Amino acid sequence: MTRWWHFLLAVAVGLVVVATAVAGLSAALVYPNLPSLDSLTDYRPKQPLRIFTEDGALIGEFGEERRAVVRLKDTPKALRQAILAAEDERFYQHGGVDTIGVLRAALANVVSGGAKEGASTITMQVARNFFLTSEKTLRRKLNEALLAIKIEHALSKDDILELYLNHIYLGQRAYGFAAAAQIYYGKPLAKINLAEAAMLAGLPKAPSAYNPVVNPTRAKSRQLYVLGRMKTLGYISADEYTRAREQRLPVKYSPQNFEAEAPHLAELVRQRMHQKYGDAIYISGMKVYTTLRLSDQRAALAGVRQGVVEFNRRRGYAGPEAQLKLPAEETAAEKMIEGDLLDREESNGFLPGVVLSVDKTRIRARMRSGDTIDLGPSELKYAARFLSAKQAADKRLARGSVIRVVRLSPEAPWQLTYLPQVEAAFVSLSPDTGAIRSLVGGFAFARSQFNHVTQAWRQPGSSFKPFIYSAALERGVTPANVFDDLPLTVDPAETGGVAWEPKNYDGTTGEALTLRGALAKSKNLVSIRVLQAAGAQFGHEHAAKFGFDMNRIPPYLTMALGAGEVTPLSLAAGYAVFANGGGRVVPWHLLKVTDKDGHTLENFAPVAPIPVLDPRNAFIMTSMLRDVVRHGTAASALRLGRGDLAGKTGTTNDSRDAWFAGFQRTRVAVAWMGYDQPRSLGSGETGGGTALPIWIRYMGEVLKGVEEMPFSPPAGIVVVNVDPKTGLTTPEGQGVPEYFFQEYAPGATEPETHEDPFGDAPMPAQPAQAPLIQAPAPPPARAPAATPAQARPVPVSPTPATPKN
Repeated sequence: MTRWWHFLLAVAVGLVVVATAVAGLSAALVYPNLPSLDSLTDYRPKQPLRIFTEDGALIGEFGEERRAVVRLKDTPKALRQAILAAEDERFYQHGGVDTIGVLRAALANVVSGGAKEGASTITMQVARNFFLTSEKTLRRKLNEALLAIKIEHALSKDDILELYLNHIYLGQRAYGFAAAAQIYYGKPLAKINLAEAAMLAGLPKAPSAYNPVVNPTRAKSRQLYVLGRMKTLGYISADEYTRAREQRLPVKYSPQNFEAEAPHLAELVRQRMHQKYGDAIYISGMKVYTTLRLSDQRAALAGVRQGVVEFNRRRGYAGPEAQLKLPAEETAAEKMIEGDLLDREESNGFLPGVVLSVDKTRIRARMRSGDTIDLGPSELKYAARFLSAKQAADKRLARGSVIRVVRLSPEAPWQLTYLPQVEAAFVSLSPDTGAIRSLVGGFAFARSQFNHVTQAWRQPGSSFKPFIYSAALERGVTPANVFDDLPLTVDPAETGGVAWEPKNYDGTTGEALTLRGALAKSKNLVSIRVLQAAGAQFGHEHAAKFGFDMNRIPPYLTMALGAGEVTPLSLAAGYAVFANGGGRVVPWHLLKVTDKDGHTLENFAPVAPIPVLDPRNAFIMTSMLRDVVRHGTAASALRLGRGDLAGKTGTTNDSRDAWFAGFQRTRVAVAWMGYDQPRSLGSGETGGGTALPIWIRYMGEVLKGVEEMPFSPPAGIVVVNVDPKTGLTTPEGQGVPEYFFQEYAPGATEPETHEDPFGDAPMPAQPAQAPLIQAPAPPPARAPAATPAQARPVPVSPTPATPKN
């Protein structure tokens, strides 16, 4: 018996010797023919075009591979430890091939009865990813091992780990851990926490199987394995392990995830870059920095989302998105839910879910993240019509219904909603430079790439009135001039051939109003008379100073109510003239372009504002637009608790477009809502109720902690107390203060300084008893509008127009 054991041992040793000899001979033959390591020592991976905000937040990426190259020293320690724990704990001890690891893996596989555990080191994975295929053959494995040894002789351990960090594929088109952190968690690699690091470190083993988007359950189990290995190896404490294990991680719902979504502006940048540099932008790692600011863009997105949610609430629930026939067995039901929700992407924060149950107190739904949420009594009331037994089965809200839910802040309750048909847009600028600070070109870029900020030509409604009132100021009309608000019939010659009987939006007539009061209340009939006083042709020429495309705005009286077309961007640029004191700015969004290493290729700077408006005109118009907020159609903005806000609502015929354009000293912003194929937004939908809330949400966020900034009056402005109804001057101590151009003020004399009652800078005073210039009654049809003595009437030159309210 002993001889047999000796014989078997001799055979085994002989086989080992032969195998070693064969392996040595093979290595001797193969090693000289291994590929050069130039691609490692001079690492130049394909890197996408990346687009950033002014403050460095990623907002867009375009390329064949999603990759961001980082230095090892810039990666979190927790991530490096998680990778070593998951993939190669002896990385810093072995020479490329871990013989101890090979023996351990072999033993584990024998015990488990199959190939459960591999023995590829990080260096071997680098060799395979750069030079070899994934085929499972002995020749490939030998090449992999020999290449690993060669790499270890050429590079330091840190260099090898850095290559691994940047090159490994991690699912969702992400190459490298920096890209994966952005895709899965929407944050730079440096900001990930321990739980996120462990989740990412679990991906290299099988990116498709452990992908937290596609398979959150298996991804969680793999994360727990990595955390357990980190605890065993002493990288983390028991408390850290427990906290990371219990932490809920955000789930990715769309193909791209950035610190702030700005896809419409990113697409503008991509088009410009491709036009200049061609297809090289997709692989060369160029970086573009824009004028957007992260906080502004986030606030704009939140405002648009809230505006659409509230619009949906006013219009009523539209019903479930689809119906699933869920099996009674829980595991099968969960599998069906997971499979369906994987195909439904997030749409601007509107998340898909499937109803699990409905009772008298709540709707319970399962999200793609695996979370279960409850929708309370308010949502039952909102969806009451679709809970009725009388509702058709395919429309009834019940178990298996696919729904959309949203929450407007992390603390807010979940709300039931639906994917809207309506569109919305928002843009904000720095009024002094024209730098675009936020841009939301539509509700969801995945649904429509049409950029409503730059491409949607829509009727502006009453939001265009300030430019008409500004023209009247230039002609000598003052904020204290009184105009009739009586019914009016406009001759066809003044409308382009159509008889016109305009009306006020609220249907009221009869009250005589000052220019200031009429703008605050957005009186249509007064606005037409104001344009008559200025002259339609003069008003048209004056509006051109603000940068509008006047080929789209007819020089007719209908212009007073917003006939013609503007884009949200052009309207914002127009209001910037008031906000900055009279200078026309050119909106711009590019700051600089660099190569992948940060070397500047292009720099951009704003065009200096062009003086186009008397600063006194801009100041008085600003004070009148502040009254729109104080006690006019935009009074709901008072909730912000600020006195330095100004703006104007706008609603077109049949509520087809809802606008709000407004500003503060550092921001001018425009919100719009409407349908792509113009139709009514619905009864009661106005600029003040539909668009203004978007603007308020934005301004409330970006102006947090910002002190009020009064608008300083320029030289040549005086203040006189007047009766707010008649516009006549009043005795000292009575009436209300009003601003005037010095040459048009009642009884102009040598002024003295006093405190400005509007809350701005000190103002020159005028005698209280000075006579007031009265606005004339509207002129006969086709006659030039009568104006104050200082004004120069300009004949009207009719062109076609569309009347609107």
